[in-house]
Amino acid sequence: MNDFVVIGGGIAGLSAGARLSAHGTVTVLEAEDALGYHASGRSAALYEPNYGKPAVVALSVASGEYHRSANGGYLTPRGLLLVAGASQEAAFAQDVEELGLVPISVEQARSIVPIVNPDTVSFAAHHEAALDIDTDRMLQDFARLIRANGGAVLTGARASGIHRGDSGWQVATAGGTHTAHNLVNAAGAWADEIAALAGIATIGITPYRRSMARLPAPGGHDVTGWPMLMGVAESWYAKPDAGKLLVSPADEDATHPHGAFADDMVLAEGLARYEEMVTEPVTRVETNWAGLRSFAPDRALVLGPDPLQPDFIWCAGQGGYGFQTAPAASQLLADLVTGKSSELDADIVAELTPGRLRK
Repeated sequence: MNDFVVIGGGIAGLSAGARLSAHGTVTVLEAEDALGYHASGRSAALYEPNYGKPAVVALSVASGEYHRSANGGYLTPRGLLLVAGASQEAAFAQDVEELGLVPISVEQARSIVPIVNPDTVSFAAHHEAALDIDTDRMLQDFARLIRANGGAVLTGARASGIHRGDSGWQVATAGGTHTAHNLVNAAGAWADEIAALAGIATIGITPYRRSMARLPAPGGHDVTGWPMLMGVAESWYAKPDAGKLLVSPADEDATHPHGAFADDMVLAEGLARYEEMVTEPVTRVETNWAGLRSFAPDRALVLGPDPLQPDFIWCAGQGGYGFQTAPAASQLLADLVTGKSSELDADIVAELTPGRLRK
């Protein structure tokens, strides 16, 4: 009998499992054949602590020290450059304030990213606070900690049935049945489906598609040191990756839990928005894909025991903030499960716990 069975082997489940493994035996069940297969494997991998709702920002800020120092640190310099056209001044000003950016001239922007188009870009802002996250190493380090504490991390272990009996939870998979005193729902886009399978009332987790294209380095430039480049109101973004450029239309189309793929028209429209602001045309898309960013109705994470069934523990609604919030989110979840006081403000905790969605 485990103390905890965690359903989901993405960053949510692995970070939660790692924190909980200090308090009992943990088994993580991942449906796919690899960890971090869905949203976690398709992350933009950026630590931008000012991004999101206040409760999300609080988690991101509280995660900063872990990101910087745990296991040698997971962060490397990247930076963020925001660009806007002449008609986008109001939206530009709002983004500058919310993201804590410093306005710069278009000429300065071109010195940072030489493909910025001076004919279409009228406003620019920049800061260095946005940092790359080594997401793969973080996933593996959390999995390693679970195993070091006597737990197990199993792939190809899709939950086909969940039953709560007198002795606790029973989760059936093709490889056998796993029992535990507590069940942690970290199933990402499938979180509500897992809740329903367990006989727990759903909370309205909705997955939204986010598409991505990989382009050759524009104009043959060395993009290694470029910051993330973003359009106002997150209408698109571009980020260097292994000598290439990842460009996303920043789409957010509600869908159902599934193995997501990019919509060609949505991708084309987003690439056109990017192309308008740069001097180099998009001549070739090397590959494309999509992931599912899952949100609760109020777009904050859902962390902790369900008030109607406290041994059913939510770790869901990470949206696009899973990696950057994982250290503090998983610590909060462990604190809530073990009854320890959180270092986060009480009003922030109230905005993250499942009880807010049960009223």
